[in-house]
Amino acid sequence: MSPPQQITIEQAISKAKKAAKAGNLALATELYNTILQGQPDHTIAKKGLRKLQKQQRRRPSGQTITADPSPEQLDFLVDLCQSGQMARAEGASQDLLKTYPRSVIVMNILGVALQRQGKLSAAVQVLDKAISIRPDFAEAFVNRAIVLKELGEFDRALVNYETAMQLKPDYVEAYYNCANLLKDLGQPEAAVTNYQKALKLSPDFAAAHRNLSALKTYAPGDTQLSDMERLYAKRQTDESSSSELCFALAKAYEDLGEYDKSFTYLEKGNRLRKKTLDYRIENDQALFAQIKKLLSDDNLINFAPDEPAAIQPVFITGMMRSGTSLVEQIIASHSRVHGAGELEAMNRIALPLPAQFKGRKLLNSLRLQYLDALSSLNVAENIVTDKMPANFRWIGLILAIVPEAKIIHVNRNAVATCWSIYKHFFPDEGIDFAYDMEDIAAYYKLYLDLMVFWRERFASQIYELDYEQLTKNQEVETRRLLDFCDLPWESQCLDFHKTKRLVRTSSAIQVRAPLYLGSSDAWKAYEDHLRPLIRALA
Repeated sequence: MSPPQQITIEQAISKAKKAAKAGNLALATELYNTILQGQPDHTIAKKGLRKLQKQQRRRPSGQTITADPSPEQLDFLVDLCQSGQMARAEGASQDLLKTYPRSVIVMNILGVALQRQGKLSAAVQVLDKAISIRPDFAEAFVNRAIVLKELGEFDRALVNYETAMQLKPDYVEAYYNCANLLKDLGQPEAAVTNYQKALKLSPDFAAAHRNLSALKTYAPGDTQLSDMERLYAKRQTDESSSSELCFALAKAYEDLGEYDKSFTYLEKGNRLRKKTLDYRIENDQALFAQIKKLLSDDNLINFAPDEPAAIQPVFITGMMRSGTSLVEQIIASHSRVHGAGELEAMNRIALPLPAQFKGRKLLNSLRLQYLDALSSLNVAENIVTDKMPANFRWIGLILAIVPEAKIIHVNRNAVATCWSIYKHFFPDEGIDFAYDMEDIAAYYKLYLDLMVFWRERFASQIYELDYEQLTKNQEVETRRLLDFCDLPWESQCLDFHKTKRLVRTSSAIQVRAPLYLGSSDAWKAYEDHLRPLIRALA
């Protein structure tokens, strides 16, 4: 996405005043806060913001705002969102707004439902309206920041978080979400500060402890470590939060070189996490078998699109924790490439699996759906990386509907990959196999078997990249990688750690550092504990 046009403070003040006069209080508030972010004591901006915040929540006619729906109705909307029924939440919210057209609470819930469905522009619009009606609605500012982050408007997202924190200084979620964005943007010091603020307000916030643990190196006597020990000993959190604390404690004791104690917490954390997810490997075995059945049809392979794609996707696939984030960071450092991160578009297209992937009309529809998802990123570059590791499941479908695509498969030492999976907590759905060594090994074998299936059909269209070779021969492997992507050599791809871009994965910190040897040997410090994993992989 192109960067926003820079304007002077005087121009921002003028635009803010005009926006306020026109009733666009959301834009006016954002402009004043942008000024205050750079100059906290700017008199005119502070005065303008106070004026906006004091405006009464009334209709233009002077009548009191229509009441919100009943608590029961609002609870129903919240329950729909929490259970993942976003389409129903959207419809129910729209229905309630017909009766309560100025209910900012309903608008806020609607904004969340739209965002979760990927309807980002619509989500911004409804949250803008809520903020225009109620300029001090901190929750709407946070939700708007979340949407802006997905749209790639990171500076605006940060301003919205700052606004929410000014409006509600004890708003824990604002500090936490702001810290997550700063971490993804490669600003670990600022992220640490905000995680610490969140923990000061909510000392038992397990997710903040876990994320903070990833950004620091622990030394003896660290007070956060003792805080986490006390919190875990109390067992006052739910199983998911206790699991996150265990992962944070494991990281801390690894830093201190106490590997046995670290692994003890890892075992506890993984056991708790698996219990909450109730994963069954049989479900993935059935899924992989169905994929092979559906995507082996010759009609699928022979589909020819009506016209070439305007954007060429580069899919970076493989097992998670195999080095896919690093490979994307290298390619995205090229001037002609936009690194889009882990896109859900292909999963949305393929799942749930249809009865068959067959017929020109269906395949062309799937093609347009995926290309529309790339176009919605609104970026200048016509080469875009899609680094969803699990897209290895859809390689046949990808090459059928987007034959222009480049497929990169990242290989890494099996034990190193599986160990790295086991030692990480994944808050997102779809990685439920990650919390048991036998499950991880079984899933890894499913992955290997499916890759054999794809190579038998598309070997010449899949670029196999060895992670260990990349760390040993960085320039040679980088040149080969760029050649496969039909990209001319650019030396900044060797300095990928200097590239400023959002990285949403658990590797967000690692890709900001230069390549180093030995990362695939880190598991050897735990070798005695990993005998079951090693045996299962063998």
